[in-house]
Amino acid sequence: MVTTRWKGNMSFVAETADGKIVPMDVPGTEGATGASPKILLIVGLTGCTGMDTVSILEKMKVTNFGLRIEADYHATDEHPKIYDRIHLRYFFHFEEEPPKDKVNKAVELSQTKYCGVSAMLRKAAEITYEILYE
Repeated sequence: MVTTRWKGNMSFVAETADGKIVPMDVPGTEGATGASPKILLIVGLTGCTGMDTVSILEKMKVTNFGLRIEADYHATDEHPKIYDRIHLRYFFHFEEEPPKDKVNKAVELSQTKYCGVSAMLRKAAEITYEILYE
């Protein structure tokens, strides 16, 4: 269960069943300290696919790497303004030669099989991705 309480102005605070606190606001409103609910969808997407990808790579015995995920997104102009395009960039950092075949497989499995957030958002938005190395 999630319980969301209004805190005044356009501020809300959600509390998850396990006690996690998530502040939400409308950007630019007075006293805003949280992210917008729609941006939290993108945050959830990057977190979900990131966790999947790391877990899959660890099962493949891939270790000692860094990962950063950036998301670009586009919303429709008409109400309800929904995301219709999302592009993810997975930036990997390896000290040695990257195992690109394993990285490709891990990201693909996250996007096509495991990430529930991707599966839900894909019903409304085109989700594309690319893998880059730093």
